[in-house]
Amino acid sequence: MFSTDKKLLNDYQRDFPLVPRPYAEIGKQLGLSEGEVIDDFSRHQENKTISRIGAVVKNGTIGASTLAAMKVPQEKLVDIAKIVSSFDEVNHNYEREHSFNLWFVITAPSEARLQEVLNEIKNKTGISAINLPMVQDYHLDLGFKLSW
Repeated sequence: MFSTDKKLLNDYQRDFPLVPRPYAEIGKQLGLSEGEVIDDFSRHQENKTISRIGAVVKNGTIGASTLAAMKVPQEKLVDIAKIVSSFDEVNHNYEREHSFNLWFVITAPSEARLQEVLNEIKNKTGISAINLPMVQDYHLDLGFKLSW
């Protein structure tokens, strides 16, 4: 990895500049051009070092979200996961060792759209998902200190 990678991947998990041109501001802080910062972040996305760059918003403040789970026959798991992931509203999905073996998070602009996505997933897969909306929130720090 390049010398600026550690700073890009550690320092901007939090305190991402909230300015009209954040990549230019990061570049200024690191002695890089705006284009170099964009290229570096793009490279990390292509290499799957990072999955996304975006805000994490407290649940319930904007739109609607839920955790959902499905019972998927093991031989269909990969195909069903691809269908679930094809929805823009699905943040991520993952396999669990449980009869409900495919879990995913949906974030939508409204509760109505969230329900539409759940219905569309059922229509495309033939499998219903259970909707597990948050009852009580807990703060989870999604940042990870990287060292190498």
